[in-house]
Amino acid sequence: MTNFFFDLTHNNPDRFFLIAGPCVIEDLDTSLGIAKYLKQVTSDLGIPYIFKASYDKANRTSVQSFRGPGPERGLEILKQIKTELNIPVLSDIHLPDQAEKSARVLDIIQIPAFLCRQTDLILAACRTGKPVNIKKGQFLAPADCRNIVEKAESTGNRDIAITERGTCFGYNNLVVDFRSIQILRELGLPVIFDATHSVQLPGGSGNASAGERQFVAPLARAAVVCGAHGLFMETHPDPDKALCDGPNSIPLSQMKNLLTHLVNIRKVAGPSL
Repeated sequence: MTNFFFDLTHNNPDRFFLIAGPCVIEDLDTSLGIAKYLKQVTSDLGIPYIFKASYDKANRTSVQSFRGPGPERGLEILKQIKTELNIPVLSDIHLPDQAEKSARVLDIIQIPAFLCRQTDLILAACRTGKPVNIKKGQFLAPADCRNIVEKAESTGNRDIAITERGTCFGYNNLVVDFRSIQILRELGLPVIFDATHSVQLPGGSGNASAGERQFVAPLARAAVVCGAHGLFMETHPDPDKALCDGPNSIPLSQMKNLLTHLVNIRKVAGPSL
């Protein structure tokens, strides 16, 4: 039986894999354009690539915030991107009854950080048999993820990854403890580092989250050195006009240089500690 994450990490031991795309699906043209560009860049650099975009941001700060096109239209767009570009696609689910329908399109199902302890959600996602990426909650110690992994693997699904995305540090702030990557690696699963949500300032703009994208590159460099198997980044052609998480998204025009630099660091640092 093929294990998606195992293949990514063991068939490409000298390369990190990349999960990247816009925070939310704004429309087909924007999402498809981002995916095309990233596919070309990652192909040139030899980086395994997974396109990411949310079809519904159910945890936005304000009720007025843009949530996305919703499951029906969002999955249609993700299916078109997947088919046209022949790349795997990832999105998140927020309710157990979204799992089966999403699994018909998604190659990877993601569990949002705020929902990482929701047992029914994790079990529903894992029972689809699809690879599942579980984001570590901002409120959890990395060692606490062992309990989450046990929930996931109780379904018989072993195609699981854990994503580090920073830890609450007082009000409206996150901090990254890079010991976390090693602690999570000891669970025996692929470890992904979310370089863009780690610089988020939750609720920092009052009715929306703020962010400090100038710190994305140094945190990504550190994660590569510390042995992260994969990187997660949100990017947009014009982050200041993005409808979600623009302050912590990377301008699409900067992705090629950043990824090239990270590939060179991995060559020197090696794939593990």
